[in-house]
Amino acid sequence: MAVTSQLMRDLAEMLSFDGEKYEATFQLLTDPDLLDSLHWSEELGSYADFGLHSRRARLEAEDAGPRVAGKPPPPRILVRKVDDPPSPRFVNMFGYVSLFPMLLRILKADSKKLGSILERLEDGGLLWTPYGLRSLAANAPLYKARNTEHDPPYWRNPIWINLNFLALKALKEYSEEHGPIPALARETYGKLRVAVLENVMREYWRTGYIWEQYDDVTGEGKGCRPFTGWSSLVLLIMAEDY
Repeated sequence: MAVTSQLMRDLAEMLSFDGEKYEATFQLLTDPDLLDSLHWSEELGSYADFGLHSRRARLEAEDAGPRVAGKPPPPRILVRKVDDPPSPRFVNMFGYVSLFPMLLRILKADSKKLGSILERLEDGGLLWTPYGLRSLAANAPLYKARNTEHDPPYWRNPIWINLNFLALKALKEYSEEHGPIPALARETYGKLRVAVLENVMREYWRTGYIWEQYDDVTGEGKGCRPFTGWSSLVLLIMAEDY
């Protein structure tokens, strides 16, 4: 929403329209104090989603229909069961969502919270892998968890090039400022860029495809292929054109 409001503001200016409401929305969505009040979780020590959330849900096998004498039993299906009714709370799991204040550069280069994010970025038990940043921390309760029988863990472990591109863009921009945090951003940027590029190229030479996503354990391409949508951002990463 922050990016969209900024884009709409710029388009309105180009077309000589009144973009004041878009500018107001952009300023609201990029207010670091408001962001902290709404999304900083002390328990997680990072930013997190806040909303109606249950900490106890599971998939339970049930018959797809009633049993009929003399006929084969109906197939078993997985049904989502919630033991703890959803209530307003933080979703205390470190993932891509925790990085957005950094990805969008809402945080200043001297922000202690930015420093905290960067210090955790290379933790292999969280998002860091030899192939790029995974989408959800390996120690999160929902890591690789299905939401329903037909809803695989799409954003609960794979590596996505579009989010890694945003991370590299932010790290590169932070690294060009001065101070201890930019120095850490510079080091992390170099390591992450090499990890992403080497894996995408390795899989391209192995399979002949650019993939929709990449496995966080093996680096293997997954999902749709050929996928020259946002995964083609790897070309901009190669050129360091952010």
